[in-house]
Amino acid sequence: MTPPPSPEAAGPHLTELAAESWEALFRAQSALLRRFAADDVWDPISLREYDVLFTLSRCPDHRARLRDLNREVLLSQPSLSRMVERMEAAGLVTREPDRSDGRGTVVALTADGEAMQRSVGRRHAASIRRFVGPALDEDELRTLQRLCDKLRLAQSSIPD
Repeated sequence: MTPPPSPEAAGPHLTELAAESWEALFRAQSALLRRFAADDVWDPISLREYDVLFTLSRCPDHRARLRDLNREVLLSQPSLSRMVERMEAAGLVTREPDRSDGRGTVVALTADGEAMQRSVGRRHAASIRRFVGPALDEDELRTLQRLCDKLRLAQSSIPD
């Protein structure tokens, strides 16, 4: 199997188009994140805490190794560790040693954490519909999802 051409070999046009596309995606995400962060749906948790609860809710058995959770959320490892400690104190998650590797930590969603994720999640979904829905029609939303998934999944196969 022949590897894909390097960005330089693909030509300056594709490099420029890739940069412009990334910039458009990044700016759209930034604008939406500002709107979501300012929305009043998060109480009594923060948007970042919700991100942790949501990510855990999508994991098998609602649990993940801390390092795997860190790959999915937008926080540095130390910040995530401190946040998980606070969330554990609030009864939203539990932490335990990884049985398969005693050096690792597994974070699990509690029943209270799951209830919080669902409650805040319903309000957040309504916000997403309010902020994203009017901008894109159903076909565009499906295309956006397909393209973002494709871009995210391709990262593990693209050499550094």
